Amino acid sequence: MKSGFKILAIESSCDETSCAVVIDGRVCLSNIVSSQIDIHTRFGGVVPEVASRNHVMAIDNVVNLALTEAKVNLKDIDAIAVTYGAGLIGSLLVGVSYAKGLAYATKKPLIAVNHIYGHIASNYLTYKDLQPPFICLLVSGGHTAIIKVTDYNHHEIIGSTLDDAVGECFDKVARVLGLGYPGGPKVSKCAESGKADIEFVKHADNLGLNFSFSGKKTAVINYIHRLEQAGKPLPVNDICASFEHWVVDELVGKTINACKINKMNKVVLAGGVSANKRLRTLLAAKCKENGIECFVPELNFCTDNAAMIGSAAYYAYLAGIGIADLTLAPNPSLSL
Repeated sequence: MKSGFKILAIESSCDETSCAVVIDGRVCLSNIVSSQIDIHTRFGGVVPEVASRNHVMAIDNVVNLALTEAKVNLKDIDAIAVTYGAGLIGSLLVGVSYAKGLAYATKKPLIAVNHIYGHIASNYLTYKDLQPPFICLLVSGGHTAIIKVTDYNHHEIIGSTLDDAVGECFDKVARVLGLGYPGGPKVSKCAESGKADIEFVKHADNLGLNFSFSGKKTAVINYIHRLEQAGKPLPVNDICASFEHWVVDELVGKTINACKINKMNKVVLAGGVSANKRLRTLLAAKCKENGIECFVPELNFCTDNAAMIGSAAYYAYLAGIGIADLTLAPNPSLSL
């Protein structure tokens, strides 16, 4: 395949409408993201029907802006890529339909991309020389997993959440504390001024490399309810700091264990929760202590974006996989 292969990528799996132009899976010429956070904040979370309607309104403008910022025309594009799962069915349908239309009109190849592969690939845009194999800690609102990445297109889940995703857990704790949506950034902001001195529950962890966040969420909520029922003030900052430390310590500890078990010396962080300051700092410190290289994506590549989809699509196309036709349909429950 020629050098300078340009992919126009589309991402619309949840509440961000995004389009990017990526060269050779590593160079991002543009990455336009239209976020719906302000829209969904008043509902306390993402409303699927509202999200899909806003994708419809935004997608054409986002694609045009991505082409303009990259200073290219559609005729300069070599392939069209799109997230086809996992995600919200209505949201995915908007992106997939638009991408199929572009591919048909321009006679360009259509590449179907797994959203999770995209999050992992976000690090290839930040670190131009990064190559598998490595261990990836994937943390987001919908997924939490430790993944053994042996090749650009070969991924094995070696640990995952048995219930809630870590980002979902942050959102639920924030909601009970009255902090609003999105919960992750709000909890982390409060945690900066708090003391991590609350032990919500005592129990032994016998889950190996797996996680269980539902119990952690419930323990924090029960602690809050007990204080409220007793008429005592809530130490919001301390609750946030204690919860964040509890969760992050476990995420980092199990990731380091995964490296040791699999004899791998590189760790990659991915997903929306990878923007968490304490997680980035602690993972880097623990990796250094154990002689492990640590890679964290640039903040603009942490949350859902199309550039990461363009990167993942390039390596799928190189391997001759992911090529789709006009029968491509969204798969909201697509697994790794």
